[in-house]
Amino acid sequence: MSDLLGVAVLGAGHMGADHVRRIGTTVGGARVVAVADPDTARAEAAVAGRAGVSVHHEALAALAAPGVDAVLVASPEAAHEEALLEACARGLPVLCEKPLTPDAASALRVVEAEARLGRRLIQVGFMRRYDADYRALRSLLESGSLGRPLMLHCRHRNVASPPHFTSEMLISSSVSHEIDAARWLLGQEITAVTVLRPSPSGDAPQGLLDPQLVLFETSGGALVDVEVFVNCGFGYEVRCEAVCERGSAQVGDDRAMLVRSAGHARQDVDQDYVVRFADAYDREVRAWVAAAGTGRATGPSAWDGYAAAAVAEAGVRALREGTRATVELAERPGLYG
Repeated sequence: MSDLLGVAVLGAGHMGADHVRRIGTTVGGARVVAVADPDTARAEAAVAGRAGVSVHHEALAALAAPGVDAVLVASPEAAHEEALLEACARGLPVLCEKPLTPDAASALRVVEAEARLGRRLIQVGFMRRYDADYRALRSLLESGSLGRPLMLHCRHRNVASPPHFTSEMLISSSVSHEIDAARWLLGQEITAVTVLRPSPSGDAPQGLLDPQLVLFETSGGALVDVEVFVNCGFGYEVRCEAVCERGSAQVGDDRAMLVRSAGHARQDVDQDYVVRFADAYDREVRAWVAAAGTGRATGPSAWDGYAAAAVAEAGVRALREGTRATVELAERPGLYG
């Protein structure tokens, strides 16, 4: 391994291209040596101006490219399992954008493959764990100064949903971040999910059940509610309020400068997650590079990715059937504590 960690980036879309930009510029200690995307023109555009980067049509070809020490997976979720299993077989540390895989069964296969190695190689891209506000909230809850957490009130809004977005993806894609954040903030597993649906917004695409209200029950008796609204039209907003026995604490979207002038007040609203969580992504990738340089992984684990997938599956079941759905988790391997 050279002084700089050689990274293969799988997927050159919005997220993958942003990580290519980040590695070696905002985040030091690494360089991109290979990029794979079925659209090779898009991959070429993502690495334009960077010397010594090979471009591949197939993900597995990129993993086998010279100089690859670690892998960043930002491809569509259906391609994750094959890439993760191959990375494990090659002993390559991985940062995998969420979801770990499309479903709990395939996620568990990845968990089992990593557990057989006896060491962690996979970090899942739940970037809110690296956001300064969320980290401060977790520290406050862990201190116990506000007493036991009773409820989390969460909000997740997007300007507009992608053309392919389905009603189920409001839970499996968007709310997956709240699933992981709730587990991490509370230190509890989610045991059941209920989904309530108001009349869809007139601005939602035909047939899309948007917004939704998702309710989680946890193993410690806390409740978590999530308003998810992916066609709000005006901005990207994420907020979390913890209500505890002796007080409450809120983090989220009240971050931009407020300008008051000539009888008016104006505050900009972030338009997407790459802007809102830019610092968190930088911290996340910086931590991953540092760990991968020693041949290991820290941060959100493959087990966390599996647990999020299992909760999301229960949520989708609750949405489709209109009932409360329980979450069933496999036995946690010792590797994950």
